[in-house]
Amino acid sequence: MADLRMDKELMRARTMAEYLPHVESPIVPKRSIAGRALVAVVAIMTFLASLTTGAVMLVRSAALEWESDVAREVTIQVRPAPGRDLEAEVARAVEIARAFPGMREVRPYSKQESARLLEPWLGSGLSLDDLPVPRMIVVKLPSTGEVDLAPLRKALAEQVAGASLDDHRAWIDRMRAMAQTTVIGGIGLIILMLVATVLSVTFATRGTMATNRHIVEVLHFIGAKSGFIASQFQRHFLLLGLEGGIIGGGFALLLFGIASVAANMSVGTAGADQMAVLFGSFALGVGGYLAIGLQIVLIAAVTAIASRRTVDRTLETVE
Repeated sequence: MADLRMDKELMRARTMAEYLPHVESPIVPKRSIAGRALVAVVAIMTFLASLTTGAVMLVRSAALEWESDVAREVTIQVRPAPGRDLEAEVARAVEIARAFPGMREVRPYSKQESARLLEPWLGSGLSLDDLPVPRMIVVKLPSTGEVDLAPLRKALAEQVAGASLDDHRAWIDRMRAMAQTTVIGGIGLIILMLVATVLSVTFATRGTMATNRHIVEVLHFIGAKSGFIASQFQRHFLLLGLEGGIIGGGFALLLFGIASVAANMSVGTAGADQMAVLFGSFALGVGGYLAIGLQIVLIAAVTAIASRRTVDRTLETVE
């Protein structure tokens, strides 16, 4: 009897549907409070993730430039020694360095240039004549290939009093460690933001399913498959994720563009030069823009996948 009554109700519903006007509307409302809130959350998460990605790429690029520049230079330091002519010792060190095979350039710093190196710590206008200020010699290495500096270090120690060779290896190791730490920290932050996005999408999907549960039950009643219903929700949240991702990623790209223009306009000032040393020219380059673009697509895909899994689990209770 129950099956007969259900068949009659189904026939009555189909008969009434033939006389009602056909108005196509999406199963999931396109604009709702939950949908707008989710777009805002995804936009914020994408904006923060894009800023993190851009900052990591800028720091990593600057660190690689530092490492390349420092690795291609060594410094010879000649300290004043009692009973020794410092100028003669510097000239002797320059001669030894220039005679060493593979050196591109050997440039000794004058007394005034060596004194100016101390100005950031001691200030200007000081007389450094009575201080044992060492003299610096910058030696540029070839851009390709490794140079064995042990013979040069030994020759300087034997023939020049107070001379020492610094290949900046400690600084290179520190810069490499800093770059690696920055990249790992940035990846960790991006993963946390993706997890937060998944949780937000899950709660939003459950709320949407609860609001439209009667629609889902009617669709099941008239024979709609679970895959069809889930695909409607997946498409809905994919579009929301794309919208939020484009908004957040677009604002991040705009911010990097403004920072790059501002950096170019302030070239030559002391603050701009120091910022350029730390972060380069603030130009992300093609790789940076592609990374942020792929990040927008990734967040939209994560939004769609999270909603699909939530809908599938919810439909199991309906069936």
